[in-house]
Amino acid sequence: MSCRIKYQSVSSCMRDPENTRKVILESASILFNTKGYKATSISDITTKAGITKGAIYKHFKDKSDLEKACLIKMTNSVFHQVTAKVKNAKDAKSKLWGILEYFEGYRLNPPVEGGCPLMNAAIEADDSDPVLKEVVSKIMTGLQVGIAKVIQNGIDRNQLQKNIDVNEYATLMYSAIEGGIMMMKVTDNDHNLLSVIKFLKKDIDSKSI
Repeated sequence: MSCRIKYQSVSSCMRDPENTRKVILESASILFNTKGYKATSISDITTKAGITKGAIYKHFKDKSDLEKACLIKMTNSVFHQVTAKVKNAKDAKSKLWGILEYFEGYRLNPPVEGGCPLMNAAIEADDSDPVLKEVVSKIMTGLQVGIAKVIQNGIDRNQLQKNIDVNEYATLMYSAIEGGIMMMKVTDNDHNLLSVIKFLKKDIDSKSI
């Protein structure tokens, strides 16, 4: 019998360490991304997951370690979905548009309950939580590097204009998307995000060869 979050048996979960870790990550991720990292306690997680504190500390050294693992898990989910969207795109323009089209449906189909996990973590990632801040920074950098690679490949293959500042444009594109997502979260309306995406599509189109 599998260990399910709502109806699991603690004893059966403990006999399956791999599944126990999965249950902890799934429960904690939802809480962190909806309630907030600072507002979520270990007791909140044990209650939702139906396990003991000892089970959590058997898999994670402390709450900070669990926060890091959850953020990586959630952002990996986003990465996989975006990658699948652009994997078979024929050229740089199509790949960049694929990234934008993925975020077009963000409000109706969020990758994780609670919205964008990276933005939510970034809001809380200050100097009081250096581990979370470092993870957010590395993930943001990785996203921008990924966009930059698509742009550079497009330039190298004569699909995009050669006068594009690769790193600058990657930063602009990523920042615009995250800004649109933030405004969507605050206003509970995706108008601003869709406007950002529409502008970026037009701009990418103008830079395509």
